[in-house]
Amino acid sequence: MLNQVIKGIVGAVGLASIALPLTATAELSDNTVKIGVLSDMSGVYKSLEGPGAVIAAEMAIEDFGGKVLDRPIEIISADHQNKPDIGASTAREWIDDNQVDMITALDNSSVALAVQGLAKDKKIITMNTGAGTTALTEEQCSPYGIHYVYDTHALPVGTATAMVKNGGEKWFFITADYAFGHSLRDNTGAVVESLGGEVVGNVNAPLSTNDFSSYLLQAQSSGADVIGLANAGQDTVNAIKQAHQFRIVQSGQKLAGMLVFITDVHSMGLDIAQGLQFTTAFVWNQDDEALQWSNRFYERHGAMPTMVHAGVYSAVSHYLEAVKAVGSDNSDAVRKKLGEMKLNDFFVKDGYIAANGSMFHDMYLVEVKKPGESEGEWDLLKVLSRIPAEAAYIPLSESVCPLVKKS
Repeated sequence: MLNQVIKGIVGAVGLASIALPLTATAELSDNTVKIGVLSDMSGVYKSLEGPGAVIAAEMAIEDFGGKVLDRPIEIISADHQNKPDIGASTAREWIDDNQVDMITALDNSSVALAVQGLAKDKKIITMNTGAGTTALTEEQCSPYGIHYVYDTHALPVGTATAMVKNGGEKWFFITADYAFGHSLRDNTGAVVESLGGEVVGNVNAPLSTNDFSSYLLQAQSSGADVIGLANAGQDTVNAIKQAHQFRIVQSGQKLAGMLVFITDVHSMGLDIAQGLQFTTAFVWNQDDEALQWSNRFYERHGAMPTMVHAGVYSAVSHYLEAVKAVGSDNSDAVRKKLGEMKLNDFFVKDGYIAANGSMFHDMYLVEVKKPGESEGEWDLLKVLSRIPAEAAYIPLSESVCPLVKKS
């Protein structure tokens, strides 16, 4: 198992800890709070979360003071390789052998569903920051599962709405052929149809394919106004680059990246990506607070943070706040406290975690700048509009999660 244990800055416990009330530490399992960062460290999603997620978690722990309830905080990390069986077996080992208290990252929906299901049975909190499927908070919701950064309902609300209203009524999807892609396609299609648009076709593409030519040719010949890319990471980058080679946009069709990260835009370059609109939870220079944190992250990682990196920091920070508030790492107590808290930091303003695990917060519709508009290597996006949380996420009154009590 390629695990890398990274201990938080814990300082000297010293004799002062002996004087602490027993109730302050008696509820900490293994006298330590352990956080597992389970991500794609080497594959198609490496740049959008991967090693940067470990850095973000480290920063959160350091800013928290390196300890909670006067006991150390530790990070353990591993590569799930985009394989649900590896993700689940790693999580099982962490929980059973390493006494991990919370697992975060999980940037693959199939992996996330497998890990959340296992963690549910073992009463361990998961704070998913990278996977998208709404099944995490709907059909397969968990009392210990939290969906923190975005989901496949929040993404199309801004992007698809804007494009349909601007004449993009007929859609064809190129879909990553697993849980995330299918969920994103279905949710986007529902938004398109609710606005009077039409889905004229779909083709499934395997994860991590390098050649999108046949899929793009099908989309090009479909008569669609918009080609929706229901994929992410390097798959999105490859699809957009190859669409540029086919001159699809120049021929009159529009591309809709349904999950795009700033790292994708940076990889493509503004000449190719300019004008692309998409929905995100975070822009690194959206305000002074975000800019300050992002510059710190850049110093360590060599790239500006994606919304997922910022979300990992925020999730870990708020988890630790909840542990401190209840004086325990007991999952039931911590989850209850998280549901009572208003979440505020550079990433989220007045966010809250609902009964089904959705973290309700505002999203942003952004557009990639033209080369002449950019003032630096990572100055790539401009915010077009804010999407209120209540508009972005599935209303609890419509939720199918059994944890949600209907009035």
